Amino acid sequence: MEFWLTFLPIIIYILLIVILIVGIIIGIKAINTIDKVEKVVDDVTEKVESFNGFFSLIDFTTDKIASLSDKFVSFISDFFAKRLFKKKKNQNEEEYEDE
Repeated sequence: MEFWLTFLPIIIYILLIVILIVGIIIGIKAINTIDKVEKVVDDVTEKVESFNGFFSLIDFTTDKIASLSDKFVSFISDFFAKRLFKKKKNQNEEEYEDE
């Protein structure tokens, strides 16, 4: 029994030291990996920023096309609305004149 009381703490301490060393190694590798990922992200950010002019041109073009289509749809809807309501007014006026 005394053997286990002296032997088990030594084994536990050795295992804790091994776990601590493995944790330190994993931490160092994680830091290196994060540095590499940060470099890749910076590179991608620079490349995306080089397209900002192109994206602003596309945004400007789509805004103008949307504005033009809105005006066209508004014109067409106003045209048909005036035609439909004008006929109804004429029909209503004729009914009042007949009475």
